[in-house]
Amino acid sequence: MPLSITKKKSAPNGADRIHILSKIAQVNAIDLEMAECKAARSALKDSDQFTLHHLDHAIHIVLVKSDKKGYQHLETLRSKGAEICAQINSAKRSSVHVVSENGAYLKALVEGLVLANYQFIKYRKDRKEKAHSLKRISVEGPMTAGELKKLKGLLESVYDTRDLVNEPFSHLTAPQLGKEIKKIGRSAGFKVEVMGRKKIEALKMGGLLAVNRGSLDDPTFSILEWKNPKAKNDKPIVLVGKGVVYDTGGLSLKPTPNSMDLMKSDMAGAAMMIGTMAAISRAELPLHVIALIPATDNRPGGNAYAPGDVVTMYDGTTVEVWNTDAEGRMLLADALSYAKKYSPDLVIDAATLTGAAIRALGPYASCVMGTADDRTFDRLEKAGFRTYERVVRMPFWKEYRKELDSDIADIKNLGGANAGQITAGKFLEHFTDYPWVHIDIAGPAFLTSKDSYRGKWGTGYGVRLLFEMLSQYP
Repeated sequence: MPLSITKKKSAPNGADRIHILSKIAQVNAIDLEMAECKAARSALKDSDQFTLHHLDHAIHIVLVKSDKKGYQHLETLRSKGAEICAQINSAKRSSVHVVSENGAYLKALVEGLVLANYQFIKYRKDRKEKAHSLKRISVEGPMTAGELKKLKGLLESVYDTRDLVNEPFSHLTAPQLGKEIKKIGRSAGFKVEVMGRKKIEALKMGGLLAVNRGSLDDPTFSILEWKNPKAKNDKPIVLVGKGVVYDTGGLSLKPTPNSMDLMKSDMAGAAMMIGTMAAISRAELPLHVIALIPATDNRPGGNAYAPGDVVTMYDGTTVEVWNTDAEGRMLLADALSYAKKYSPDLVIDAATLTGAAIRALGPYASCVMGTADDRTFDRLEKAGFRTYERVVRMPFWKEYRKELDSDIADIKNLGGANAGQITAGKFLEHFTDYPWVHIDIAGPAFLTSKDSYRGKWGTGYGVRLLFEMLSQYP
């Protein structure tokens, strides 16, 4: 676990304290000196936070303003958790005690504390000196042992996801990703099978093999499974994540300045689904869930696939390659076809798939589309607001499919200059015959500047979103 989180009836000695209030009058119930109480009440008339600094600890009072929607309250509290986390680490203190009469508020602020405390400094010589001082969180309020267990497992899974995304390609090839999945599976409790080149060739996964042709490393296809004996779903939910561990664009080398610099993050979809599986398993949700992770890097060397090639996919579809940088959909297509063997109740895929998704929504939300019913998309959207990992549903009209017509094959892998996130989704749709949701996470998955508790670089986006949605499934 990234931080120790326990339930206590009072603050440990020397721990900072955080009190979450819904009314200013509740300040009177906090153990404060009369002058401190008066100062806090006065300050909170114009502000939503007040801090009292003592010799060995600080008392942080956070007031939840009533002029916001419920999900905005929660996001504000996560951000407050991030701010207070920075103050605690700046003061070199190691523990904090969080108090609230509202369980949702308590959970949100702890999320902010824990996620803001994340660091990826394993390769720094000065990592011991740079490591954050905050190590322990205790909570006081209406949170059951089961709820605390779920929260701890969820946050640990977000850490796992961020670690995978932040890991450089030099240390995370496709075979190494398979090993990491097995490691996380042992920790979280889900089963893992990692297929190597021979099995992938035997399955004739032409999309995955084509993208891998320029690589020095073998591809992998990992199958993760969690099945609770009390699973509520008779048919499994299948999660699919794009595992391009590094993307040069292949022979269609990325032309945009600096665009290749961040491409170790092109497996964030895979990391999201691995993290979601870990969260589900650690919480022991009563579900049957399978995740499929096709993985390779995309390089221009060796016998790299080329624009103009025709690739025969796992399901027999022929694809005319117009651009080798549209590689993620080639991997996903094979995995989506493979998912048919499970007769799934629902399939959700996630990928850093298109620059068009970033241009459409920036880093603030992901683009979603697909063939699942409106209820499924409504539940996903509501989960997005509750976790503040928001989604925006794109139109998915049949006209977009025409842009993928090929003169020499069944379909081509690239549409026109506009609505690229939707034509990419239309390409994937061709390989599905079940209720399906596609999530293009290219915007929020990886940030180049710090953003509150999301931090900088890998955000772990999507794990809390899907965990929230699937916790209430069906």
